[in-house]
Amino acid sequence: MPADVRIDGDTLIVEVLGIDKLWALKSRLQIPLVNVAGATIDPGIDREFKGIRTGGTHFPGWLTAGRFRKNGEKVFWDVRDPNKAVVIALRDESYARLVVEVADPRATVDLVEHAITRS
Repeated sequence: MPADVRIDGDTLIVEVLGIDKLWALKSRLQIPLVNVAGATIDPGIDREFKGIRTGGTHFPGWLTAGRFRKNGEKVFWDVRDPNKAVVIALRDESYARLVVEVADPRATVDLVEHAITRS
């Protein structure tokens, strides 16, 4: 189930929905907009090595959800359909990136990019 990404004031909120909360071991992430570096659509990111899973679930070709550590960085994943994957780059946060499936990747990237340029 796609995650819900929205802006509430000066905060980016990523809501993990449905059974994915169980797979990802996380239901919600709240990130101050000042710590959001940008967002991109990257359907090919699912093909790259995820790193070491430190919590969550990974069934190659079906689901990647939870925390992974790669090259010293912690990355949060919640993706079933890589064609709908959005990568949100962070700074000064415990996660370096959030890779989440959303219903409308273009609208989500536009939402995040617009929010960080006005903050």
